[in-house]
Amino acid sequence: MTTLLLNLRRVPDDEADEVRALLERHDIPFYETRPSLWGVSAGGIWLTRPEDRQRAQALMAEYQQDRGQRQRAAYEEARRLGTAPTLWRRLREQPVQALAMLLAVIALLLITLLPFLTF
Repeated sequence: MTTLLLNLRRVPDDEADEVRALLERHDIPFYETRPSLWGVSAGGIWLTRPEDRQRAQALMAEYQQDRGQRQRAAYEEARRLGTAPTLWRRLREQPVQALAMLLAVIALLLITLLPFLTF
């Protein structure tokens, strides 16, 4: 029976590539399902042999801990250099999108609160 090792929803391509390489390096057979056309399924990386499940999960736990440390270090380096993404930086880089989102939020609030407002 196959086992889902990694759901690919919101998984960056580089992380999925690293997981594939990790499984190949340790000779763990797997296959991959692609996301569905309408976004119902995000796809995943599946183990083909049930006996590999424990070993693969242990490898994944170690990998995720290592990746977390690397990502935190990269973020701290970006913060130190002043290149880390911030709310204000994103607003400056995409002012039209930010304004559109703000207007959409205000419109939704008005539609939601309209029955309760007395004029």
